[in-house]
Amino acid sequence: MEKLTSIDSFHALQGRLLADRDPTIPTIVISAGTCGQASGANDLIRAAKRELLSRELTDRIHLRITGCQGFCEAEPSVLIEPRGTFYPKVGPGEMVGIIEAVARGEVLENLLFVDPHTGTPVEKQTEISFYKKQVRTILARNEKVDPIRVYDYVENGGYSALARVLASGDPSRVVEEVKASGLRGRGGAGFPTGLKWELLAKQRNGQGKFLVCNGDEGDPGAYMDRSVLEGNPHSIIEGMLIGGFATGANKGVFYVRNEYPLAIKHLTIALRQSRGLGLLGDNILGTGFSFDLKLVRGAGAFVCGEETALIRSIEGKMGEPRQRPPFPVEKGIDGKPTAINNVETWANIPVIINDGGARFAKIGTKRNTGTKIFSLVGKIKHTGLVEVPMGITIEEIVNDIGGGPVGRARIKAVQTGGPSGGCIPANRFDLPVDYDSLTEAGSIMGSGGMIVMDDSTCMVDVAKYFMNFLKGESCGKCFTCRKGTQRMYELLEDISQGKGTLERLSLLEELALVVKDSSMCGLGQTASNPVLSTLRYFRDEYVAHIEHRRCPGGVCRDLVTYSINEDCNGCGACAKQCPAEAISGTLKERHVIDSVKCTKCGNCRTVCQYDAVQVV
Repeated sequence: MEKLTSIDSFHALQGRLLADRDPTIPTIVISAGTCGQASGANDLIRAAKRELLSRELTDRIHLRITGCQGFCEAEPSVLIEPRGTFYPKVGPGEMVGIIEAVARGEVLENLLFVDPHTGTPVEKQTEISFYKKQVRTILARNEKVDPIRVYDYVENGGYSALARVLASGDPSRVVEEVKASGLRGRGGAGFPTGLKWELLAKQRNGQGKFLVCNGDEGDPGAYMDRSVLEGNPHSIIEGMLIGGFATGANKGVFYVRNEYPLAIKHLTIALRQSRGLGLLGDNILGTGFSFDLKLVRGAGAFVCGEETALIRSIEGKMGEPRQRPPFPVEKGIDGKPTAINNVETWANIPVIINDGGARFAKIGTKRNTGTKIFSLVGKIKHTGLVEVPMGITIEEIVNDIGGGPVGRARIKAVQTGGPSGGCIPANRFDLPVDYDSLTEAGSIMGSGGMIVMDDSTCMVDVAKYFMNFLKGESCGKCFTCRKGTQRMYELLEDISQGKGTLERLSLLEELALVVKDSSMCGLGQTASNPVLSTLRYFRDEYVAHIEHRRCPGGVCRDLVTYSINEDCNGCGACAKQCPAEAISGTLKERHVIDSVKCTKCGNCRTVCQYDAVQVV
């Protein structure tokens, strides 16, 4: 790997790579992020390599291994460029036919994605309903690069934004461009990124400054940052290099949770490659600018998503928040000025520099510009990562992109913002997704988790689940958070067991407001959101638990009884899955449940394809 010593040498390398590329040669793109590998992508890769080599097709057909492409429900998947043909849920045995079809310039219609509304096959990836309403500025680049091949990134315009700002020699101009873009931090708080950079740039540079990439993604069901780290680590490195130049910082830290082994592997390789090219370290591209990055692994503490707790963890101390001021831009790591942004925020920086802040600001709304990546999971047809313009409605995300509910159950609500977020009911799905609207609705943007729930979900149980998570993740430093979350969980537990009273329901609401108003850090201040939002929109479910000792969602075991209705066709699937052997019946005849033996595990309800298992 040649070391680049000047901006001219960088452009010369980029020119050689572009000259060697033939965009007409078909390329088989296999998505091999964590979800892809878990679904069998590695078997596809082996099969593709074997067939291409044995048929001597490597000069006629290229193979690219990428990170996640977003449509997790369709994994393992194959994309054929430049045609744009998309094959979902591909098996290793089908790779032979795909390679033969690519060699002949044909399409295998029997392997295409079938539109759930029309029942017709759809060839182009961009025409699939899951992708149609997305604006994929970050995720689309995952498809273009192999994350462990830096030349792939350079060939696709990577590090050209860095070369541009270094050639300009004007850090303040970079800050102004980021301010003009209107980019707000994608980690959840939504603080203007350009303003944060401006504050850091004004700090004295005598002892050095730090930049931090917060990759400690702790929300259950959220994996946006992991996907970008795995699929395009160089985009984040380039963003931090630009940030270092703009703010006068000379050191950077990647703080990534240890539970992301593939992300850590790809990031480690990317750091080594960037350093080898001379894009990290001293005198980058001969401009006199020096900046280096190191990787710190987090232990997965949810509280370390809060920036002051994250700083203490980087310093090797217990991850506890501290009072502010002073703010990190004034006194951060080792007492030096520090600016922290999350993975998605940093990945947006090269896009802003290349396209211009004004163009970036045209996407989304006036106060909420650009795109946002969400992990769309739960009771929905099409799960995965979606990148949408700010201001899109929940209705469009859930029904148009996500495909609507699974089965006959109606969608009841969406939880946004992770454990500290809130539940928004279906009658408010016309709500635009932006920082201000979600806050007004009693939720938050968070890092981008979006969990869809249907009628089989108990909202009391949802609040209890998240409160159990939060009480375990509270650092304990602040009394109201430590004891308040514990007591809220106990009150929710009593309600779910039929032991609640209306007086205790009032106590729960009062306690939630106290925790929200008196906790020290962001975790405690938002910990009450699951309780307050479910009380705001689903109070009738709480009352049903208390006054009628009934769980409308059929979830709380102490308040439900399982039975089988006349829709049963006697297939026996429920009996096979019952661990207590409480279900009996003759094949092709209606089965029955012995309420004495029944442990209310819910297995029978899960496996029944005919909605014959009812809960009362």
